[in-house]
Amino acid sequence: MKKFAIISTLALAAAARAALPQPDLIAQIHFAGAQKISADKNAAAFAGEFNSAEARTLRAQTADKLSVWLGGWLPQKNDVKVAGGAAKLRPLLDDLQTAEWFLEARRAPGGWSQTAIAIKLSADRAALWQANLKPFFKWASFKSTGGWLIFDSGSGGLKLGDRLAQEISKPDAAWLSVDVNWPQLSAWYPQLKALGLPETQFQVTPASTNLLVTGKFFFPENLSLNLEPWRVPTNTVHQPFVSFTAARGISAWLKTQSWAQLYLPTPEPNQLFIWALPQVPYQTFAAVPSTDAASGLAQLYTRLQPVLAAQKSSGDFFTPFTLVRTNNEISLRGTPFIAPYVRAVHEPDGQFLFAGVFPNTPRSKPLPPELFQRLAMKDLVFYHWEITAERWPEVLNLSQLGLVLTSHRQLGGESAALKWIQKTAPKLGNNVTEIIQTGPAEMTFTRKASGGFTALELFTLGSWLENPAFPGFDLKLPPRPKRPVRPHRVAPVAPAPVPAK
Repeated sequence: MKKFAIISTLALAAAARAALPQPDLIAQIHFAGAQKISADKNAAAFAGEFNSAEARTLRAQTADKLSVWLGGWLPQKNDVKVAGGAAKLRPLLDDLQTAEWFLEARRAPGGWSQTAIAIKLSADRAALWQANLKPFFKWASFKSTGGWLIFDSGSGGLKLGDRLAQEISKPDAAWLSVDVNWPQLSAWYPQLKALGLPETQFQVTPASTNLLVTGKFFFPENLSLNLEPWRVPTNTVHQPFVSFTAARGISAWLKTQSWAQLYLPTPEPNQLFIWALPQVPYQTFAAVPSTDAASGLAQLYTRLQPVLAAQKSSGDFFTPFTLVRTNNEISLRGTPFIAPYVRAVHEPDGQFLFAGVFPNTPRSKPLPPELFQRLAMKDLVFYHWEITAERWPEVLNLSQLGLVLTSHRQLGGESAALKWIQKTAPKLGNNVTEIIQTGPAEMTFTRKASGGFTALELFTLGSWLENPAFPGFDLKLPPRPKRPVRPHRVAPVAPAPVPAK
């Protein structure tokens, strides 16, 4: 009877697990196209963000880089030789920005992968696509129907082109629909494996002057999140702030991260709060609940000290840093403009480790009741609110300083990406993101924002697009050459005078 109960429990757990919607899927995308979107009455914010002169410059630069990379990657992946591959692909990337299109990529039996694209083109552009794309694929096929060109790589026997022929007749109100199985995609691009991303579905639709982003994360295994009641450091967090982030159930994820084992105290934090105050660029703070903040601080000091010493000796820092510990605080000395610290604090809701790089101003206003109403949502895992226009300068200043102090590549002041963000960010208002666990292996997320991106996402996107390794992403600078040590010249010593006899 006991064995039967165990088997029944396991069977129920397996049945409760949300299976991946399409296990063979690599990617499925529908883009309405800039031409169609610009005709929408709600497209003003989109046009300002993506169709400005700065945006067009960045889009052209990115297409140039991507055509060069694809021009080398596709022939290698498909075992073909294509002369002038980048030049053949470059005009096709322009069409992918303006025209409406569908893409579907799947993994076929035997390990083959197959891709199909249906794109709405004029007759002359369709002819260009056939001429320029055919050399990259040995078994490619093309067919035209109702102003659409349907390309099928044909390598897997899945007839994806026929599937897309059915999709183009279905109305879709979304400007962008995406379903990406990141683990499958990492077989094409192995650098993605390190991110450990789950399958992601989302749609972007207009909502008056905002964009509405809704979607789901599908995980390969059941989640073991501990969604304990929120413990907010109400004496330390205070208004006015320009951004606030809360996350819980994070300890299970932290246990799988090798970097967390190097730095973080145990037990791993299960909640995280990050907030920023207006006006002063460096007033961004973080706090995590702790069962014993003093012990956590001691562990943090013990773990950080050898790591900092090793990085300092290898020249990873712009200037030498020194870690200093007092009774209830550890701080980093030697950093210009900022003074990073972690402090043990006691709050009505328990003990916390509180971190910052600039002094926290005295409490002026308590937290708004609306914030606690949002946190009271059932199974809420993540909440973020910001005024992007006000948050952007803070993210830029703090991120750029952090990158230079740790010998990483900054986002160039004259780069196309930074010029685009500087043009766009001041026009962006409230941005609200919520993620809720809706199944044993599933999360649902929503975002409502005028520009779609948060300030940190804009900075990350810009840094990625400007990275020399694009579409890779490596910000680490080569170590600075050590200055040669010049031998110290010792002045000759005059012989002592011989005493007269």
